Amino acid sequence: MAASKEERARQFLPFNALTGYYRMILERQRVSEPKKELSEDEVAVLSEKIKNLRRNDLVSVTYYDKDAYITKTGMITDIDLTFQTLTVVKTKIPFQDILRL
Repeated sequence: MAASKEERARQFLPFNALTGYYRMILERQRVSEPKKELSEDEVAVLSEKIKNLRRNDLVSVTYYDKDAYITKTGMITDIDLTFQTLTVVKTKIPFQDILRL
């Protein structure tokens, strides 16, 4: 008996038997390191850079996340000076966790 077009097409659907596996691999690639304290001069330079940022600017931010530094590149979607956070795409980053802009 011949299979319908839908049944034949189903064999080409993507199959991910390892749900969560790739996320686990990425987490294991993280190298734990202590958070670095910035000098007063570095904080002043970083503050000046943050003050000049605007929404939709393309940035590359290195920030501390839990136990390691991560670099994220993307467009700024929000700058909240009240709560001191910078949102790059959908990642909200506190100012005090930023190492480099």
